[in-house]
Amino acid sequence: MKVIQALKTKGSAWQYKGGHKEQLNNPLVLIFAERKLLQDPEVLEDIREEFPYRHLVFGSSAGEIITEKVTENSIAVTLIEFEKSTFEIKTANILEYNKNGEALGFGLASHFKKENLKHFFIISEGSYVNGSDLIKGIEKYTKQKISLTGGLCGDGARFETTLASYNENPKKGEIVMIGLYGESLDISYASFGGWIPFGPERIITKSKGNVLMELDDLPALDLYSKYLGNKANQLPQAALFYPLNIKEEGKEQSLVRTILNIDIENKSMILAGDVPEGSSAQLMMATVDGITEGAATAAAMALKKHSRPPQLALLVSCIGRKLVMDQRVEEEIEEVSETLGEQAAIAGFYSYGEIAPFFTSTECNLHNQTMTLTLISE
Repeated sequence: MKVIQALKTKGSAWQYKGGHKEQLNNPLVLIFAERKLLQDPEVLEDIREEFPYRHLVFGSSAGEIITEKVTENSIAVTLIEFEKSTFEIKTANILEYNKNGEALGFGLASHFKKENLKHFFIISEGSYVNGSDLIKGIEKYTKQKISLTGGLCGDGARFETTLASYNENPKKGEIVMIGLYGESLDISYASFGGWIPFGPERIITKSKGNVLMELDDLPALDLYSKYLGNKANQLPQAALFYPLNIKEEGKEQSLVRTILNIDIENKSMILAGDVPEGSSAQLMMATVDGITEGAATAAAMALKKHSRPPQLALLVSCIGRKLVMDQRVEEEIEEVSETLGEQAAIAGFYSYGEIAPFFTSTECNLHNQTMTLTLISE
């Protein structure tokens, strides 16, 4: 496997890792960038001129990860030439499925041939899709026999619109699915947060999919706003600092859910993934040290399942983590890099949701507020 990486901010020249550009043979090109740059025709023309390849995958982000850097208002490009393996790419648009993520997930996965299929990596739009339903549809087809990781695209802290595409100009509602094939592929993954629950546990007494309506038979938004105090005026952005720990009845592991939007009229909250009725919900908070330790833990867990030194690490971390860490955000990437070692090229983005199974499970979940890694070598 050969990996070449390049970074550009608007108006500057392309900067290549190691300082040199190299022609690759039919690479997979991952392009994570500020959403507004991906809507600029001149920027897109520049990208295509610089990288005249057949497989360009675009995703908008809430921050770009490249090497040990976290950048904003930039274009981070990672070119991957597989020497012993192959890949396929398929797309679908949630707006053409009436926002039915489960139907889209099943339909999209069913277009891949299964022979030698080792792993799916998803770059999904993050504005309309219920990530839990998307995963449910994919695993309805794969029966959890094909591992699945990825993330939901971001839009900074604006939450206005997200974009993704394969070769076409990035657009709303698009979901890109990459299938990796080959016996020689070694792929491992892990997801970990570092957030701490606090305050009383509440029972979700009314919800529908990813819409939380009532906690302990009280309007969810009223109760949540009461805990936030003066910060309630800054919703939904303030909610990124105080996600919910959701523990579903009968499940060993709890899931973190970020509030993506609020419905003032109905006093409800829209979350990134499902919040089943009967589950318990508890507020969470984090420190910078807790988040960096969580990133190191995720890297160590993924590395433990990898049989050789990883050549590529795809990182999907949550926008909430970035906002909490602020100027110290690169510390979590540095922790990952130190844990993985020098051989691993690091690429990724800050997201509105992370996709991966728990460390001890094959069942995939949508996570929030985690550092999620996919390690690849061949």
